[in-house]
Amino acid sequence: MQQHILVILPHPDDEAFGLAGTMAKYLKNGDKVTYACLTLGEMGRNMGVPPFANRVTLPEIRKKELEESCQAIGVTDLRMLGFHDKTIEFEDQDHLDSVILSLIEELSPSLVITFYPGYSVHPDHDACGEAVVRTIGRLPEEQRPIVHAMAFSKNTIQVLGEPDIHHDVRAFLGQKMASIQAHRSQFQAAELLGNKTLDDKEIQDRFGTERFWTYRFD
Repeated sequence: MQQHILVILPHPDDEAFGLAGTMAKYLKNGDKVTYACLTLGEMGRNMGVPPFANRVTLPEIRKKELEESCQAIGVTDLRMLGFHDKTIEFEDQDHLDSVILSLIEELSPSLVITFYPGYSVHPDHDACGEAVVRTIGRLPEEQRPIVHAMAFSKNTIQVLGEPDIHHDVRAFLGQKMASIQAHRSQFQAAELLGNKTLDDKEIQDRFGTERFWTYRFD
């Protein structure tokens, strides 16, 4: 049965390491994927190596990198929501929640993927996840999509336990590395590979599984 998956993340490149393979896998299975990115990451510190961006040009560069990443993954429904980088926690909650609710009402996703609030290191990550689960938590239980959340703070396993969702994405490593490489102002994908190929066991082990926690609403 075809699903509609809604991915809600705050920055261009948030998708690359954590769920590029998962999105590619869902698309390969015939599911629909919508990626809603809250900001353009315009306050990011990285400007490329050697630098090719500056504070003025970075937003447009990161927009194009995000579009290239989505093309590599196969995502055709990309929504850029226009919030300001590094301020998601300070946004008017009613406005932020209403934007998220509008997407859910429009798309009726069966699954939403975001960051796990409180366990995702960056304030924008946590604020994004908080807004998603806050909005979905207000829906009647029978109308709530499932939420899968990424988390990587040091105490994640200690508090949340082991992730309950594991996606084997080894067959999609080409798309995943192309997604990472698309964000060239932020990462040097060649450095991640070194002299190894995608078939190398070390690369397969490092990048070949993507893990999520199912968010449990009280």
